[in-house]
Amino acid sequence: MTALLEVENLTKHFTVGDGLVNRLAGRRSTVVRAVDGVSFAIAPAETLGLVGESGCGKTTTGRLVLRAVEPTAGRIRFDGEDITALRERALLPFRRRAQIVFQDPYTSLNPRMPVGRIVGEPIMVHRLAARGAVPERVTALLEMVGLQREHAGRYPHELSGGQRQRVGIARALAVSPRLIVADEAVSALDVSVRAQILNLLIALRERLGLAFLFVSHDLGVIRFISHRVAVMYLGRLVEIAPAAELFRRPLHPYSQALLAAIPTVGDGRTSMFDQPGRLIEGELPSPMNLPRGCRFASRCPQRMARCREVEPALVSAAPNHLVACHLYGDENNGQGAAAPVSLRPPGPEADTAL
Repeated sequence: MTALLEVENLTKHFTVGDGLVNRLAGRRSTVVRAVDGVSFAIAPAETLGLVGESGCGKTTTGRLVLRAVEPTAGRIRFDGEDITALRERALLPFRRRAQIVFQDPYTSLNPRMPVGRIVGEPIMVHRLAARGAVPERVTALLEMVGLQREHAGRYPHELSGGQRQRVGIARALAVSPRLIVADEAVSALDVSVRAQILNLLIALRERLGLAFLFVSHDLGVIRFISHRVAVMYLGRLVEIAPAAELFRRPLHPYSQALLAAIPTVGDGRTSMFDQPGRLIEGELPSPMNLPRGCRFASRCPQRMARCREVEPALVSAAPNHLVACHLYGDENNGQGAAAPVSLRPPGPEADTAL
């Protein structure tokens, strides 16, 4: 299937302690490898869930994709166009086609602007309608996300959390994007409201053909909304698979540990994920001092001597299922060389639906 978004070896390193005071004091700066060689693709109307622990680089990845943060290295292609090196005015058409929905629906909205102006501003900036036609377009957008015409005259503090997030979604839709990065878009909402917003996003995806990069640490949310899931650990992707396949048969020990940590309510019977040996032990390594070899080796219950020396690459362990683990490398699978890796989204015949 043709990809809408293709990310190749995307990297972002931040320098810490490089200020004038530190340099005068003779202190050495440190590099934080927040995102370190990430590659994936998203098809039109597909949702790729990006999941991992806090601090693993999920949000930075989303902002790199939107060019809100400048990459240190790597390539970003959108709809066949390389946007990695585009600057200022040349980026404006891309800004229309890719938008973001932020985590906090209150701080991401200007408290001094009424809802109608918040949603209408992108239309004016991109000159998508005459000034006199903007109010009707704003009304249509508000109704599309489940609000009414009268909400246009209200301010963010007069709305509930769910209503504010609907405004944020309407603002993103105002420029008719093809891709939306949803950065923890429901984590700040009450549990009772989350399902409403998730159902809204799914309905918009089906109606408008939107693609989503859905960033979250909540596996339940990821399972509900995603076609495919990418699991991230310390700046690198360790597994990419169709959502149903990942939750049915995770391959990477870190993915298995994440699923084992999900609280369950049942009849007391255990599953493969209830085994104590699959729970993560130890402390998360510092991104300023990453370990040699596999980054998960110090916490992995299945680590081998090779894991501490050689960093594993993503290999194809099953159809449409990629994993970065020496358990599935060519020296362990008994099948010769590892299968070639394709980062393009699977075709419609693949098991990508939940």
